[in-house]
Amino acid sequence: MKKIFIFLGFTITMSAAVAQHQEVNEKPGLWKEKESETDSTSILSAFRRGTVSGHLRYYFMSTNNKADLTDYYAHAVGGGIKFETGKFKNFQLGVSGFFVYNIGSADLTIPDPKTNQMNRYETGLFDIEDPANKKDIDRLEELYIKYHFKKSALTLGKQLINTPFINLQDGRMRPTEVEGLWAEINGIKKIKLQLGYLYGISPRSTVKWFKVNESIGVYPVGVNENGIKSGYQGNLESKGIILTGITYQHNKNLKLQLWNQFTENIFNSTFLQADYEYPLDGKSQLLVAAQVIRQDAINDGGNEDPAKAYYKKGAKAFTFGTKLGWKNVNWETTINYNRITAHGQYLMPREWGRDPFFTFLPRERNEGLGDVHAIVGKVNYKISKARITTSVAFGNYNLPEVTEFSLNKYGIPSYNQLNIDIRYKFAGLLKGLETQLLYVFKEKTGNSYGNDKYVINKVDMSLWNLVFNYQF
Repeated sequence: MKKIFIFLGFTITMSAAVAQHQEVNEKPGLWKEKESETDSTSILSAFRRGTVSGHLRYYFMSTNNKADLTDYYAHAVGGGIKFETGKFKNFQLGVSGFFVYNIGSADLTIPDPKTNQMNRYETGLFDIEDPANKKDIDRLEELYIKYHFKKSALTLGKQLINTPFINLQDGRMRPTEVEGLWAEINGIKKIKLQLGYLYGISPRSTVKWFKVNESIGVYPVGVNENGIKSGYQGNLESKGIILTGITYQHNKNLKLQLWNQFTENIFNSTFLQADYEYPLDGKSQLLVAAQVIRQDAINDGGNEDPAKAYYKKGAKAFTFGTKLGWKNVNWETTINYNRITAHGQYLMPREWGRDPFFTFLPRERNEGLGDVHAIVGKVNYKISKARITTSVAFGNYNLPEVTEFSLNKYGIPSYNQLNIDIRYKFAGLLKGLETQLLYVFKEKTGNSYGNDKYVINKVDMSLWNLVFNYQF
């Protein structure tokens, strides 16, 4: 990692350094890059016209479990730099790195004495593969070469992408990154085409890069249909992911998306979503959206031994959801529903991204579940002059019993969840600084059968998040 920052420091001195919660499908903007200047005639000129972006981040997180279970807290601080050259013959080179320090936290290496369960949330601020590591937490994040043609671009190497199935999921210190060849084509009227071949993943809360098959199982693996710990970690075979997305913007009101993710030798997922905004009087809009996802196992699901496969041979899953809402300049309110049918578990490696469902709320997922009914109400209010945005959301999640292992991979009982999110952007002397306060409360509504391993860090708990970001 030291070599990364030596290289970054060198490129910064060569260049004219210009100072400077993602949603799924948005263009990744983690570094807030500025557009570079037009092409020139020398490589040196491309470096001198390059842009430097910086990001400093502080994160406090605290989990309060029920009275007889362990509570946790953590303080994390970090920073990083990105350098991207100007264009030379339509080519650009980019590199970035980030470091994290644990500056004062509970001991995340000790399991809860009653349940023998490890910490779930706070350890994700650091390196989940080595919870005892407090200092050497750094990562080469981006290292790519990009070729521009017309309004399109082709990028090879380590990079950021945001799609329904593979996305930043940046709810900790750093996001998930991918390695491969990625194209974004904008030359077709009303159509945006994104596609690529991915052969590497660096999951959020890790410092390493993994082959696609090796990345599945870095996070906790849950149980198989017999209630025994899943055995797919380190036992899967796959040559990578072919990911394709088509977005059709029919007009300013109607948008259609079709995505397909083919994970060779393991499983295939297809996503279809339609979003429509109907104009109303008074500069407001009625919001309507619908979504379906279909999944199917490929071959033996990653391993011919069923105990070591990720996706059961012949298995499938189906989910669908709807959204109805209203918005104007300051307000947006929606009611959202999602159904995962009882055909099987909806599976998507948690290392790759968060759920694309309308009912998704930060700090919990419905991945690994089948036979789910979820309904969520959300209200967002923006005070533009004060640079404040607020959000309140409440969801009811009706899940299978924790003992129904074939449909409940991670042993989560049915629950209610409340999220309160407040964000503020500073101005003047502190322009570039943003802060976020996120409070999460989860209430158990299902049966845990007297076993608190189904409760700790899952339900009957509160989670506090305080984040400061400074980007330049």
